[in-house]
Amino acid sequence: MRTPPRVLTVAGSDSGGGAGIQADLKTMLALGTHGMSVLTAVTAQNSLGVQGAWELPAEAVRRQFRSVVDDIGVQAVKTGMLATAELVETVADLLDGLTVPVVVDPVGVSKHGDPLLAPEALEVVRTALLPKATVATPNLDEVAQLTGVRVETEADLPRAAEAVLAHGPRWVLVKGGHLKDGDTAVDLLTDGTARHLLRAPRHDNRHTHGTGCTLASAIAAGLAKGRSVPEAVAEAKDYVTGAIAAGFALGGGIGPVDHGWRLSGDA
Repeated sequence: MRTPPRVLTVAGSDSGGGAGIQADLKTMLALGTHGMSVLTAVTAQNSLGVQGAWELPAEAVRRQFRSVVDDIGVQAVKTGMLATAELVETVADLLDGLTVPVVVDPVGVSKHGDPLLAPEALEVVRTALLPKATVATPNLDEVAQLTGVRVETEADLPRAAEAVLAHGPRWVLVKGGHLKDGDTAVDLLTDGTARHLLRAPRHDNRHTHGTGCTLASAIAAGLAKGRSVPEAVAEAKDYVTGAIAAGFALGGGIGPVDHGWRLSGDA
């Protein structure tokens, strides 16, 4: 019996099921990998926003990680919401012992603008977590948070990428989905030498909750399968573009992307 590639997500829970651990595991399953989880925080969250957030003790995070890694093993790791400086430091220390690819999604705020990372944790993300990343996947707000560089047009993407790379990740994917210019969503992937612009059509669909978690998890799934970073990112971009196009209304606010869009009869 074949054992699928194993991917570990270290992130917070979204009780509404659109982002966080829930989105990560759905993505990993849809892409043919076995998803496992280390829960860092619990949120009360729905389509309207985050109504509450409670981080777990560092020891609970440490024991979950060791429980999975020491017995089952992993072929890629994705990090998401880490909430506090102590949890960022804990996760960075745990990643020290691994030799597998790591995708760091430096989650700072939710889709609705709710803070998900303590201000004092930013410096720890810069100095302890980003250097562990095979790929870092900040959106434009997170680039500004981490580096102070503000991206207004596509021409600003290389400068933003350089600023993130200065903190140590091997590759950075600057997500340009929030740019207003043009009718395509453009992301820049670079390691400081190679440069890949990834374009996809913009879809007129407001139900995009979970896009960042989904993209980072899809990249981790690709890396676990042995794809190169450019291959994994390109495949993940295609997957999340389809998930955005199929995003659906849920509750009274912003609905989720459809993680199972390839599995439905409409795919």
